[in-house]
Amino acid sequence: MSDVFPVNGMDAVVFAVGNARQAAHYYSTAFGMKLVAYRGPENGSKDTASYVLTSGSAVFEFRASIRPGTDLARHVAEHGDGVIDLALDVPDVEAAYRHALSRGARGLEEPHTLEDDNGKVVMAAIATYGETRHTLVDRSNYTGAYLPGYAPAEPLVAPPATRTGRLFQAVDHCVGNVELGKMDEWVEFYRNVMGFTNMAEFIGDDIATDYSALMSKVVADGTRKVKFPLNEPAISRRKSQIDEYLEFYGGPGVQHIALATNDIITTVDHMRAAGVQFLDTPDSYYDDPELRARIGQVRVPIEELKERRILVDRDEDGYLLQIFTQPVQDRPTVFFELIERHGSLGFGKGNFKALFEAIEREQERRGNL
Repeated sequence: MSDVFPVNGMDAVVFAVGNARQAAHYYSTAFGMKLVAYRGPENGSKDTASYVLTSGSAVFEFRASIRPGTDLARHVAEHGDGVIDLALDVPDVEAAYRHALSRGARGLEEPHTLEDDNGKVVMAAIATYGETRHTLVDRSNYTGAYLPGYAPAEPLVAPPATRTGRLFQAVDHCVGNVELGKMDEWVEFYRNVMGFTNMAEFIGDDIATDYSALMSKVVADGTRKVKFPLNEPAISRRKSQIDEYLEFYGGPGVQHIALATNDIITTVDHMRAAGVQFLDTPDSYYDDPELRARIGQVRVPIEELKERRILVDRDEDGYLLQIFTQPVQDRPTVFFELIERHGSLGFGKGNFKALFEAIEREQERRGNL
């Protein structure tokens, strides 16, 4: 009741891409998402084509400029494909926006209302790290496919042959990379502006290998429905994954999106068969007796996890299964995580070393370590 910036959850993750039509097909085919809405020249958008896909409560919008010289075209030229907006579902856009500005946030769009025959949506936007924004959305009085101006669209491919017809059901968390010395500044931004709290902190040996290191803090809203880990590079012998991201993305931005699944085995099998490439984990990870003793009994036999290179971690609340894709575009920037939680609220701290070593092997192959 005392939340100064109440949040209902994630509204959408918006990507700027070079070719939205092809991105929509890729995420339909490889991620099992369903196309539900479209906006383009055919329905009044002269400069931009947008495709909206869903999987459970997860909503991705892919936007591409269809003309040169637009700000969206500039963004893609400078940064490559990436996330430009982590939109938040809020109960009162006007109150959230005014509170954010009163606490020092930079406003990008004043509160305004979009309407059509399906009702109305209230929106505003504030800036966060880099060129990323948070659009604040109240769609409680809207029944359309996505937003006014977007037309309903038919799925591009048949749904995955799973019990639910999808591969994941929600966005679990979204991770941002910021410059050296800026992590605490953005943690304070979320605490001061949006009333988020510090959920976890990883520094020092928690999050380092022999060659590279980073620091990470996790901020979350009071309900823990919205979780934003924030990373910055740390001084190390070689270039860390955060340094590589900042170099190729051209500044701070969203590094990866974690997708919650109830059946990581089926999801990984489908995505791998569709061409998604995952980070590799050596056999020694699964053969380590300390790992087997620490994780105890889990839903999936360790041999099946080993076959698919899925990581497992346990904490005081339960355990989780997780795996990470390789970057999903040519630049080594944005990638995805699949996570299946069984009580654990953590982020796989016990897997950090194995994960970062796997990332370093890919960096070395690219010549960027």
